[in-house]
Amino acid sequence: MIYKFEKGSIMTVISREISETSINLASDTLSSGALPYDIAQSLLPRFFNEMSLDSGDIRQSYHNFFHWLNQQSIEQLNKLNGQATSHFYKKGITFTVYSDADGTERVIPFDIIPRIIEQKEWKILEAGCDQRIRALNAFLHDVYHNQDIIRAGIVPAEQVIAHDSFQPWMLNVDLPGKVYAQISGIDLIRHGDGQYYVLEDNLRTPSGVSYMLEGRSISQKLMPEIFASHKISPVHDYPALLKQTLIANSLVENPTIVVLTPGRFNSAYYEHAFLAREMGVPLVNGYDLFVEGNEVFLKSIRGKVRVDMIYRRLDDPFLDPLAFRPDSMLGVSGLMAAYRAGKVMIANAPGTGVADDKSIYPYVGDMIEFYLGEKPILHNVPTWQCRKKDDLNYVLAHLSELVVKEAQGSGGYGMLIGPKASQAELEDFRRRLTDDPAAYIAQPTLALSVCPTLVEEGIAPRHIDLRPFVLSSPGQVKITSGGLTRVALTQGSLVVNSSQGGGTKDTWIIDLEDTTLPVMTHDAAGGIA
Repeated sequence: MIYKFEKGSIMTVISREISETSINLASDTLSSGALPYDIAQSLLPRFFNEMSLDSGDIRQSYHNFFHWLNQQSIEQLNKLNGQATSHFYKKGITFTVYSDADGTERVIPFDIIPRIIEQKEWKILEAGCDQRIRALNAFLHDVYHNQDIIRAGIVPAEQVIAHDSFQPWMLNVDLPGKVYAQISGIDLIRHGDGQYYVLEDNLRTPSGVSYMLEGRSISQKLMPEIFASHKISPVHDYPALLKQTLIANSLVENPTIVVLTPGRFNSAYYEHAFLAREMGVPLVNGYDLFVEGNEVFLKSIRGKVRVDMIYRRLDDPFLDPLAFRPDSMLGVSGLMAAYRAGKVMIANAPGTGVADDKSIYPYVGDMIEFYLGEKPILHNVPTWQCRKKDDLNYVLAHLSELVVKEAQGSGGYGMLIGPKASQAELEDFRRRLTDDPAAYIAQPTLALSVCPTLVEEGIAPRHIDLRPFVLSSPGQVKITSGGLTRVALTQGSLVVNSSQGGGTKDTWIIDLEDTTLPVMTHDAAGGIA
């Protein structure tokens, strides 16, 4: 069958625009016309194209969706995206931008065009995430016990012991299966070489799973015919898997589980309430809990109820005013004493932040070899640690070419993208690096892959990343087949964080092994064969 392109059709724009190769080229949009096809094709290798091959042929994984998309008008797609936004708004799926003085509550932008990954490719990502989290949990157990990796000279002692997230309270605390990060989010990008790289590990209170689940729900509702034509791995079982993971990491057979939230003003409060509801467990604030005789209890209308497992969604400093920040009104006084006594479990464990700091990140490959005796499956991004004199000198000399990040930063804040920065911004970061080099790392500007995305001007390429969610319990690691794809909706942006204008896409893991669909190719008439 041949799918002919009509002049100005949606897919003509995609085939041209998806070949965006620089920030400047991102201005070519539906309304203004795109690059000539032959020029666009010659530039394809710069950014990996999730939907098209370098030749311009459509990847087999996108075959059915491409056919469906080519039958839609921009008006129809905008209507679907509008319905998705309305769905998110009605369900209260929002996030908070603390730096926005005009109004902090926003609905997360959702794009109806999915990111599609073949199952055989996903299996490699699963194995890589499994390997990585096992090594990180081994590292956490080690640094709070024998510190063998420090004694071996692989990770410098000062980068662990002097780390802001290193918690002496955790020394010699034994956890079931030596699991510290029960819930993790591993951020991945696909570079221009087609390979996946780990951008960062999120081991403290990783968020975004509710966006993954709600995105899938609305995709199925709005595009039922597409789901019927694909074998897409489900994600709906995540809450049940999360509950099983919390039970497996508890110290009792039938534990009482609670989700501890900082409160409704937290940026991820919707997710806290969503997961508590889906698991069928109480959502609590710090004032709902109290410690008595080194045991944690929940205040309820039936009296006090002993709590065995706390899925906490607030940061270490606020957990216990007797152990950490004395001014915290969010935590539970005496919680750490009960935890050390083995009377309650906390997921994720306090002190996990020492393993996901961006200055520890360069050592994860060494951790995998040291603890597991294996070669890393997933690549690390080359990283300069500004605490090192030679690395600092290199970064200062190449500042306009690099991405500089705060070692403990998150949400896309405190970051410099050298190629896009003004002279004033470069000089500002030069001063910051000189004043406090240990607070920063630098990495090359990565060519994040692009995926067709519906934006205000029409369909255009936008950069994306991927956050698989990893659940760890003694003897078992489970990874949800999907994860959260974040997309940089702002033209030319490489920052996908929702706080910086990013949105989300549904992530489809599809099985093509029993499919005989051909790869779609351009014919001599300019159509699709």
